[in-house]
Amino acid sequence: MAAHVLVVDDEPALARALEINLKAHGWTVTTAADGRSALDAVATVHPDIVLLDLGLPDLDGMEVIEGIRGWTNVPIVVLSARQLGEDKVDALDIGADDYITKPFAMQELMARLRAALRRSAVPVAADAPLTIGELVIDFARKRITRHGDDVRLTPTEWAFIDLLARNVGKLVTREQILREVWGPSYVSETHYLRVYAAQLRRKLEADPAHPRHIITSHGLGYTLET
Repeated sequence: MAAHVLVVDDEPALARALEINLKAHGWTVTTAADGRSALDAVATVHPDIVLLDLGLPDLDGMEVIEGIRGWTNVPIVVLSARQLGEDKVDALDIGADDYITKPFAMQELMARLRAALRRSAVPVAADAPLTIGELVIDFARKRITRHGDDVRLTPTEWAFIDLLARNVGKLVTREQILREVWGPSYVSETHYLRVYAAQLRRKLEADPAHPRHIITSHGLGYTLET
C-alpha cells in the first residue's frame, strides 16, 4: 500500500506541484492550506507522514507541530523558507523529525520523506526488552516505560535511543548516529544530535542536567550506560 502524505502549504502552485510529483512516485496525497485544516486532516485521514510549511496564514507552523505532537507520533517533515539555524533547532526541539529549506530538490525531498517513514516503521523482528535502572526499552513494541509509565517518543527519538540501546555500554559515534538515524547526507548535521539528546534526557533521565544513562563523549558520540 502506498504511503499517505499530508502536504500542508498555503502556496497553491507549490502545493499542486508537490501533489503531482508525489502522486507520480506512488504516494497518496492529501493537501491542506492552513494550520487548522492540517490539524483536522491529521485527526480524520490519519496520514503516514506530514510535510509541513511553517508560514501558514492562521497558525504558525510551530503551533501545528505542537498540536500534532499533543496526541500522535506521526512523522513530521518541515518544508520552510526560514533558513535561520534557530528556526531549525526550534522545530526539531518541539517534535519535527526533519527540516528542509526552500528551494529544494524534489528527489531529496522524497528521500527525506522515505527516511522519516523508515524511522517510524514497525520492526519485523525484535529482541528481548532491555532494563536500565528505572527504564524498560521494549524493542518489539517500540516503547519505553519509566517507573512503569509509558514515555511518549517521536519516531526519530525512538530511532536514536534504539541505536544506543542496541549498543548499550559502547560508544556510538556521531557519524554513525547521523548516518543510521537520519541518513548518509546528514553526517555534518551535528546540531541534530544535541537537540535530540537533550530531548531524550528530559524524558528519560531523573536529572537531565546530570544524566546517568545518556552520556556524551564530546566530539566523539554518545553511550547508553546501565
